[in-house]
Order: sequence, then structure tokens, then C-alpha cells
Amino acid sequence: MARRLRPSPRPSPQRGEGVSENPRPRRGRGQGEGALLLLALLFLLLVPTAAGAQTLDEVVNGVATTYGKIVDLRAEFTQTARNKSLGQDIKAEGIVLLKKGGKMRWDYTSPAPQQIVSDGTSLWVYTPELNQVNKGNAPKALAGPAGSFLSGLGKLREEFTVRFLNPASPRDGTGRPVLDLTPKQPTPLLTRLVISVDPKDYVVRQAVLYDQFQNTVTMTFNKVAINPGLSDTLFVFTPPKDAAVVPLDPR
Repeated sequence: MARRLRPSPRPSPQRGEGVSENPRPRRGRGQGEGALLLLALLFLLLVPTAAGAQTLDEVVNGVATTYGKIVDLRAEFTQTARNKSLGQDIKAEGIVLLKKGGKMRWDYTSPAPQQIVSDGTSLWVYTPELNQVNKGNAPKALAGPAGSFLSGLGKLREEFTVRFLNPASPRDGTGRPVLDLTPKQPTPLLTRLVISVDPKDYVVRQAVLYDQFQNTVTMTFNKVAINPGLSDTLFVFTPPKDAAVVPLDPR
């Protein structure tokens, strides 16, 4: 997963209805307990969230299995980057393409156009308003599960220590399980990852990345297409002839 990068300078997140009972003859204890048991069973049948919620292992295995089978992925995304010390939020949106083998393409359409492209070997960050391209080594710049989103989630327990964000209430307001992931090999850019997972297909719908300073990048994914058959040519970048090419320092 990539965050919007800052280019280097050029060189120089039933209630039950009340029941009004008419006076009736008192029932025996056995009849009363049977009625209570029946009500309890009906309640369980009417609350699928409580009765059918996945366990942690089921969610983890579901995510790992789903992403283990994904070859490529396309989605629209919205992003909010929060600088904790400044209390500042920067919003962005665009389209992301991912493919196994370290290939990715993030096309930002707002607040300003920017492209982040990796063919698995080289990483390019193109900022049209600066007419500048930053080039770096993709395996180095994208080291760890943050960069290799598909393979990282396909090996969830290998890459992360996993728990529910709130074990007492594992799902968020939309009914999605929320996992709190701690990388076993954290980097300055990724010390924690919180993901909200669709309980039907185990696809990640939201991800919150934390860096070493507790700054966050919250990404929400919409219109997710699994294995659409993306061509490798989509992950090839050729710098514009008149653009300055500057080495990328991923910090």
C-alpha cells in the first residue's frame, strides 16, 4: 500500500417491543421456564450478528485465503492523511491498481494529480505540477507488508501479530470485523495497521496506517474488482521528456 508521497526537491474509522399481558392464570414453574427458553431461542434466531459472528481465526483465515488467491485488484479510493503534531488533515482520492510481483499504480486525481507506479523493480513518483519525477528502487522503497499489500495480507499471521481492535465488540457500525495488526518487522512508515473487512468476501474496505510518530493515513476502498486481468503495461512508467528526474528518498 502506498501513501501519497512528497517529492524530493530538485538538486542545487431490535430492541424488543414491550409486551402488554392480559391477566392470566399463573403457570407452573416448568411452563414459565419453557416460555423463557422459547423467547431466548427466538431472540438468537433474530440476531444473526450475535449468533453468526466470525471468530478471530475465521476472519484471519478468510482474509489470508482471499488475498492468497488474488492476482490483481482494481479499486477507487479516498484517503485522509492526518499529521498528529499539526492536527492537520489532507484529503485525496483516486484509483489504485495492484498486481502480485510488487506491481502497483496509484493515480491521484485530487487534491492535485500525482502518479505512483511500480513495475516491481523501479518505483516512480510523478508530480505534474512540479514537472518532476522521483525514481527509486521498488523492493527497497516498498519493503514490508505496507508496500506489498496483496502478499502481506495473504500471509497475515506471518507478517503481523493479529487481534480484534475491540475484542468485546469485534465489528464496527457497518457490521465489518476490524483487525488490529502489528507488523512483526515494523518500519518507520508502518508501525500499526487497522483494517475493516467485508464479512462476506473478506476484502479489506478500509485501512488505517500508523507511522512511528502516530500520524495516520486512512484509506477507504470502493468498487473493488478482484482479478480483473490487469495488463503489465499498466505498471510501466516512462517519464515525460522535459521532466526532471530526481532520486527518491522514501525517508
